[in-house]
Amino acid sequence: MTAETATGTGVAPHYGDSVTTVEPGGIERIPLAERHGSPTQLLWTWASPNLEFATVFVGVIAVLFFGLSFWQAVAALVLGNAVGGLTHGVLSAWGPRHGRPQMVLSRSAFGYWGNVLPAGLNSIMAGIGWFAVNSVSGALALAALTDLSAKLTLVVIVAAQLLVGFVGHNLVHAFERFAFPVLAVVFALGAVAVLAKSHPGAAGHGGGFAGFTLAFSAAFGYTAGWNPYAADYSRYLDPGTSPRRVALFAGLGNFGATSVLMVVGAASVTVGAASTDNVTGDFTGVMPGWIGNLVLLGIALGAVSANALNVYSGAMSFLAMGVRLPLAMRRAIVALAFGAVGLVLAWTALDDAGHQYEAFLLVIAYWIAPWLGVVLVDRVLRTGTSIERLVEDPKYVNLAGPVAMVVGSVVSIWLFCSQEKYVGPVAKANPGIGDLTPVVGFLLAAVLYVVLARALTPAAPAPAEGEPTVTLL
Repeated sequence: MTAETATGTGVAPHYGDSVTTVEPGGIERIPLAERHGSPTQLLWTWASPNLEFATVFVGVIAVLFFGLSFWQAVAALVLGNAVGGLTHGVLSAWGPRHGRPQMVLSRSAFGYWGNVLPAGLNSIMAGIGWFAVNSVSGALALAALTDLSAKLTLVVIVAAQLLVGFVGHNLVHAFERFAFPVLAVVFALGAVAVLAKSHPGAAGHGGGFAGFTLAFSAAFGYTAGWNPYAADYSRYLDPGTSPRRVALFAGLGNFGATSVLMVVGAASVTVGAASTDNVTGDFTGVMPGWIGNLVLLGIALGAVSANALNVYSGAMSFLAMGVRLPLAMRRAIVALAFGAVGLVLAWTALDDAGHQYEAFLLVIAYWIAPWLGVVLVDRVLRTGTSIERLVEDPKYVNLAGPVAMVVGSVVSIWLFCSQEKYVGPVAKANPGIGDLTPVVGFLLAAVLYVVLARALTPAAPAPAEGEPTVTLL
């Protein structure tokens, strides 16, 4: 990486492990001199962003909206989180070896310009969609705690999120490490208070298998929603770092935090106070006053933890689309721009968050599942080869990826989608199956990519000396 590539100014500053220096450059490969950190840090980097109310609410909707009993909800949620956590660990393991963000590595399966499809979707979903969702939950919690207006607390929350995301990688890791023990203690107190009053044996409301698949898809959409960011936070680790340790800590941090809080969310509905009007207040209202206030503070802090990653990786995905900006701090500038758009969206969503969130989670799963099918199969097919020159070459074309993802997404949504505004013909004819869109999308895209890759894609070049070869883990 040349000095011009790194900063655009002809000067390559030493970034190191400084948490106050604005991270230079954008999506370039991290040079060996800048590698630092330990895979252990991935545990709190992925646990902290999930210790927030958006995670709790996935458990709430599994019982309140999808009609499952508590134990049915637990099974569906834990299974969805396990699948999303497993893929998250695998993708995180690619970061140290290649030193590149996740959506740059995605070019191997989609081609340089074909990668605009998943990178563009992720930049919108992460930098704007998730940013708005978490900003709303944080703002409502802070407003309930302080009696300030929700719009004022929204501005406060967004400002804190943008500060961390703007400074970049090292501050993100440091902030998550600071937030982890605080959030763990706060939500542990809240969990004990909720579980003590819950009624796990309470019957569901006819959710059945349909409710199970809806809850599974929602949980998977939430947990796998982090998958397109995975390597962003492991790419500074030494290339010799054990990929299995990276996968373990990243996957466990993601799976553990999401599963615990979703189960608590499901339990909170059995207390009998849940509604769609004031879900945050209902959740904390069953707790002793002082614990409820601590949890409200935790929800606000958790929103900042989550959106620091969303705005950072949203900017990464935007640059991975091939956008060229002649700026020394192009990643930081893009992060601010996404935050401004997310603020506007959050401002308009303050009054109707519940049902919008349910639909948003399912939409996330609809596109991430086919994307995962493509990138995981591509990785297996390229075992022992190198992708270094491919992901940098604007002339590199791989039509198999975009075609497989589009067909997998369109066909699965068309036939199996089961949402309020659209129900596919298979789902309509068989209402008992619920929503199998992510499962069908993943399998269809994976199989189609195998067929098309062999027919359309030239073999990857043999690795040059020092270039990392491809393995799944």
